[in-house]
Amino acid sequence: MNSEWSIAAGTPRSSEIDRSIDAVWRIESARLIAALTRIVRDVGLAEDLAQDALVTALERWPRTGVPANPGAWLMAAAKNRAIDLFRRRKLLDRKHRQISYELDSSNQLTPDDIHEVIDDLISDDLLRLIFISCHPILAPESRVALTLRLLGGLKTGEIARAFLLSEATIAQRIVRAKRTLTEAKIPFEVPRGEEFLSRLTSVLQVIYLIFNEGYSATAGDDWTRPALCEDALRLGRILAELVPSESEVHGLAALMEIQASRLNARVGPTGEPVLLFDQDRSRWDQILIARGLGALEQAERIASRLGMAPGSYTLQAAIAACHARARTAETTDWHRISALYAQLAELSPSPIIELNRAVAVSMAEGPSAALPLIDRLLDEPTLKDYHLLPSVRGDMLWKLGRYKEAREEFERAAGLTRNARECKLLLDRAQSCS
Repeated sequence: MNSEWSIAAGTPRSSEIDRSIDAVWRIESARLIAALTRIVRDVGLAEDLAQDALVTALERWPRTGVPANPGAWLMAAAKNRAIDLFRRRKLLDRKHRQISYELDSSNQLTPDDIHEVIDDLISDDLLRLIFISCHPILAPESRVALTLRLLGGLKTGEIARAFLLSEATIAQRIVRAKRTLTEAKIPFEVPRGEEFLSRLTSVLQVIYLIFNEGYSATAGDDWTRPALCEDALRLGRILAELVPSESEVHGLAALMEIQASRLNARVGPTGEPVLLFDQDRSRWDQILIARGLGALEQAERIASRLGMAPGSYTLQAAIAACHARARTAETTDWHRISALYAQLAELSPSPIIELNRAVAVSMAEGPSAALPLIDRLLDEPTLKDYHLLPSVRGDMLWKLGRYKEAREEFERAAGLTRNARECKLLLDRAQSCS
């Protein structure tokens, strides 16, 4: 089914019903698709069945009202659609007899009973859906699109707008991803042993990619896209509940909670960027900070119990916690941040981590100590088009009073960024060097 969850023409609908149906879909779609994928063993077919159920709801609920248990209603509608589909296709081999029997059997259940059955299985089903959406067989951009579609409940147009791409591009990625999973016969299961850790790494990467695009938009007119951060946070929290014994899962949750606490302070009244050192810290969300610090403590406790060093996300969360605990930029424990970046660089060597470490060194020891660290990165191929390298270098030169050189760096950084707000900020900084 290719409809974008639209109602049949002529059906009366109120804006209140519209909002209710949209809210129900956002809450229930991932659970519904997960349960259906377990039954039909095809994520593409499962999504089609879920959307068919939603179309049925769009047609009926404006007349009958939203049912008391909308998730169970949608599951029953999707189940009946699956039975019809299997019968129409005459798929009567043993496997499909078993599927039809399972579906037919649940016909005897009330909606509340069905919901209870789903709840019994939902943890495993959701975890399987997360792992299959983020499967390494898919390209990273396809993993992101499929995850937002299946687990975030976002429409194709919403994903396209979030990443400033055409709907056709996003639709193609989603269709291709589902086809790849089907053709490769990827099992709908939670992997075990070493494969579990490998696949978990992919899941965490996808969630953090989504969060980062919301936190610092790579392109467009907006400095941040909070809705994407909220989607990533929700996925991170779900994963922390489903995999409570993995330190890095809590580490990523902690990192996103603490980073998200600053979203309101990262933009000014007209949407202009406000850098960390200039932010009004009274606008930081203390509830999110408390959640983040709690998740960080849990991540560190699990790692310690297992005799493991903190992982990459946990170390990044510890850095974010240093900022969250400081009342002002000046009272931030920059020496600890510098030491944490050194640990992070040893664990996951990366030019970007070295650049961030240089910033911490400049705050702890002064710009003259940091500039040589930055200059070592100038010939790094992976940073050739990375706008933050000349931006950070320009800041160091500005602090050292080397204004002409600083202006050149800020102008170069402005030419590399694709975000309009960030470009203006960098050009303003270049102008200030005059």
